[in-house]
Amino acid sequence: MEWMIHELAVRAGVTRRTLRHYDRIGLLPPSRVGENGYRFYGPGAVARLQRILLMRRLGLGLPAIAEVLAEEVDERDGLRAHIAALEGERDRIERQIRAARHTLEAMLAGTEPGADVMLAGFNDLYRDEVVSRWGEHAFQASNDWWHGKSLDEQLAWKRSGDDLVAAWVAAWKAGARPASERAQSMAARHVEWLSEIPGTPTAEGDRERSIEMVRCLGHMYVDDPRFAAMYDGVEGAAFVRDALHEYARTRM
Repeated sequence: MEWMIHELAVRAGVTRRTLRHYDRIGLLPPSRVGENGYRFYGPGAVARLQRILLMRRLGLGLPAIAEVLAEEVDERDGLRAHIAALEGERDRIERQIRAARHTLEAMLAGTEPGADVMLAGFNDLYRDEVVSRWGEHAFQASNDWWHGKSLDEQLAWKRSGDDLVAAWVAAWKAGARPASERAQSMAARHVEWLSEIPGTPTAEGDRERSIEMVRCLGHMYVDDPRFAAMYDGVEGAAFVRDALHEYARTRM
């Protein structure tokens, strides 16, 4: 039994234009084409169209449907992949919404937060470093925590970080030694500050990995110009590194 294109379109509740488009993109070729150019669809083509229409109702796009059919993947697996893609898109949109809300809040409050607060995540700039050193979980947990904050909370947390950096620089310029009580008090404050960030070993109470993280951060403050500049140059960053290393060695 065969159906001509207009017959199949009526029975399936689609347009002939849709069926011609499916043919054009290789998704549903007709079973045969007559000498007069008419398309004819047999039972196999009809069964394939049923699968296509089912997946369309489930929300899958045509490229995803083509992949499912080409690989003979179960519709459920195709739907799972589609859900994962939608969830990723949802997360991206939610971040944009939060950024827009923060910008509006800043305007209403008469303040002008930096672009990094309005547009970036907590550690987006350092994603590769965070993932390579402490895993995807650490990056995602800390980023979710950051994006969940209001504008005021983000600004307050950034101010606390700026205050911490300023205190380190003041201690270094005052001639404090890395092992001094002042420097070690600063190191304790620094580690406590890190423990506020979900996903970090310090937040999770993992002593061995916390020591490793503190030592790695100390080195990064010196080796990465972005961090060294925060601590008034390499010498200031080296002071922070040495104090953190001493704290990790003797007090963690």
